Order: sequence, then C-alpha cells, then structure tokens
Amino acid sequence: MQTTFIGGGNMAQALIGGLVARGTHPGRLLVVEQHADTRAHLQTTWPGLQVQADMDETAARAGVIVLAVKPQQLRGVAEALAPWLDDQLVLSIAAGVRTAVLSAWLDDYPRLVRAMPNTPAMVGEGVTGLFAMAGVSATHREMARQIMLAAGSAFWLEQESDMDAVTAVSGSGPAYVFYFMEAIEQAAQDLGLSPELARELVLATFAGASALLRASGDTPSVLRERVTSPGGTTESALNSMRAADVSQAIRRAVEAAADRSRELGAMLQ
Repeated sequence: MQTTFIGGGNMAQALIGGLVARGTHPGRLLVVEQHADTRAHLQTTWPGLQVQADMDETAARAGVIVLAVKPQQLRGVAEALAPWLDDQLVLSIAAGVRTAVLSAWLDDYPRLVRAMPNTPAMVGEGVTGLFAMAGVSATHREMARQIMLAAGSAFWLEQESDMDAVTAVSGSGPAYVFYFMEAIEQAAQDLGLSPELARELVLATFAGASALLRASGDTPSVLRERVTSPGGTTESALNSMRAADVSQAIRRAVEAAADRSRELGAMLQ
C-alpha cells in the first residue's frame, strides 16, 4: 500500500528512513514537499522515493496519508485534502491539534489517528503516543502503529486527554535530559576535566544508566538506593539535590509542559 507524507521535514525523514530500513521500497512512498532543497535531499537520500511539490489526486488517494506539516499549516493542508478522502487512514504527527478539530477541517472525516513522537525518532530511538478516533478500524490502527514503530516504540492511549501528559513527558522529555546532561558536563569541566572527556563521561553514564534500568527490571528508586552508600559521595550529591528541592522542581516543570500543551491545543481550533 502506498503511503503519502505531506511534509518532508525531520520527523517525516525519520519515519521514511525507518520504513525503508524495515523493508519498505522507496517507490511505495510519496512525499509532498514545497521546498526544493528538501525535495532534492529526499531524492538523493532515498533513490526511487516519489517526491513532488504539490498535492494531487495521486498523492491524496494513497492508502495511508501522514500529515507531517507544522500545526499552523495543518488547516490549509486538511481542507485541500478533504475532497479526496474516502477510506484512507490519516495519521497526523502535527503537535497539539486534536482529532476532533482535524476531523472538522477534513469535513468530519472519521478515520484519523493522532501521534505524538519525540526527537530521538530521528535515530530510531523515539517513543510515540497514539490515539485513534472511534471510526478507525483494527487494521488501520495496526498500520498506524507499524509506521511509528519504524522510528522506535509506540503505545496506544485510551483517551486523547492523555496526549498532554505524553507531550510533557516524552515529547518534551529529551530537552529535560539534555538540560541535566548540560549541567553535569559543565560541572565536570569546573572540576578540571577537559570538555572532550566531560562529554564522553556524561554520554556513557546516561546511556549506561538507561540500559541498566531497562535490563534490570527494577525501579529507578531501587537502583538509586543500591548505588548510594551511607556517608559516601553519591549520598552527599543527592542530599544537595534534596536541599534544593530538585525533585519537586522537575515535577513542576513537567506539569507546566502539560498545562501548556492543553493551552496550545485549545488555541488550535
């Protein structure tokens, strides 16, 4: 089945690369992209990929249509697409636009799935929250899941309101991790380590801690307790973080992101 991507930016490229790596022939994929430089890059990266500047009936009649444009562009794209819709699956990865709103822009089209991926999808390590409208069949749900699995893992949400929490945790989450890494890297340099060594230590530590957590099956608190010897260096560092109320600050930050996600969703009507 042919899949059309409307928009050929970073997230679309991550999905295309993942699909091709998993065995999809580039000729089964079509990208509608306005920018000539991006079109040239797409064709150079994946020979055989169909690329065009404007949407037409061929693009709109694909079995799956992935909406990969910016949220502020989505209404115009949806209204142009609506006349050609029949039984296609429409998968939106535009942040913040709720399915009821998008469905209305598409003349009340019911076969919609909304996805919230995150930026590690660009290296095949993303995680995506998915929500399907009631009119989406089991077959279409699986098709949507398989597309997002091309860029990492994917999970179904029972209610769309949970998408705000997913946005706050995994959608924005990489930035929190980078912020923490940035602080530790700077601290390492303040202690006299070279920038190169500081970077390598931070990268290896975060990758190793994540791998250990996944492999062990233990909770983060259990692993934290195991590495924290009474009176030791780790305990001293953690006591400093507790005194600064770091845990509560992180929780408030995630709550702020969820609140903002709800606000932005309400604005995109």
